[in-house]
Amino acid sequence: MSRRPIIVGNWKMNNNCGESLELARALRNALGGLSNIDVGIAPPYTALYAVAKHNEGSKLLLAAQNMHEAASGAYTGEISAEMLTDVGCSHVILGHSERRHVFGETDGRINAKVKAAIAASLKPILCLGETLEQREAGQTNQVVGAQLSAGLAGVAAEQLGGLVLAYEPVWAIGTGKVATTAQAQEVHAFLRQELRKAYGAALAEKVRIQYGGSVKPDNVSGLMAQPDIDGALVGGASLKADAFLGILKYNA
Repeated sequence: MSRRPIIVGNWKMNNNCGESLELARALRNALGGLSNIDVGIAPPYTALYAVAKHNEGSKLLLAAQNMHEAASGAYTGEISAEMLTDVGCSHVILGHSERRHVFGETDGRINAKVKAAIAASLKPILCLGETLEQREAGQTNQVVGAQLSAGLAGVAAEQLGGLVLAYEPVWAIGTGKVATTAQAQEVHAFLRQELRKAYGAALAEKVRIQYGGSVKPDNVSGLMAQPDIDGALVGGASLKADAFLGILKYNA
């Protein structure tokens, strides 16, 4: 089955509002010739509204980098799913390795966020990945399989229409290291098989699975040529328009 590729730039804690607008403008102006791919950006919270207003009528998707699972309440410093849809977000990144390993988010917490996002009509980009120690111990499939199962616990097949998975080996994020195309494809194929077991072949063939981990213009083509890799979740290389456009034009 042919799945439409999706490439999203995760800007993390970078770019003030003006810088975010400048980068979004450069990307929007260059997207005219890219008709067979979905492109998204995840600016910091402080720039979401301004970028959304600037992007009105654009094909550029807007994602948030995280959210709280509650709809409202006494959660100082947090942002709800409804707040994100209100400012124009269509997607939200959940379970990123930095949220798991730096901020201690558990599988259960991430699952609650996935459910809250779906309830608010936000499309989750659910991140999964193993550490270097886990890979060297031969535990990659065990780890990502458990993260997938826990992250989607209690979520019905009919709720997963907009779900995107992102396989991001922790050892390759921001390190300059990248999984070989064979390593990445092996895990992507495993995740699709796990979806097939849980939800059936039809849905498993529809879900798009991104690769994340030091994706750059010089390695993206090989990754995207793999049968189960449907896109990329891009970190540092998405902060420069030229580099990100080089990734987006991988098949030019």
